[in-house]
Amino acid sequence: MAEVRVQEGEPLENALRRFKRKVQQEDIIKDVKRHSYYLKPGEKRRVKEALARKRNRKKARKEQD
Repeated sequence: MAEVRVQEGEPLENALRRFKRKVQQEDIIKDVKRHSYYLKPGEKRRVKEALARKRNRKKARKEQD
């Protein structure tokens, strides 16, 4: 759980910036998005395979150039 304490005399914008950075480092947003909906095991497998194919195509394209 990300927690940021506002220091004495610190502007709220700076504290908010530190909070956003901490949330991003802990991958909280990614975890929330992943748990926001349910995928059946077969659908999850198909999505994973599609991402792997996409990565491989991108890698092959970079190697060609």
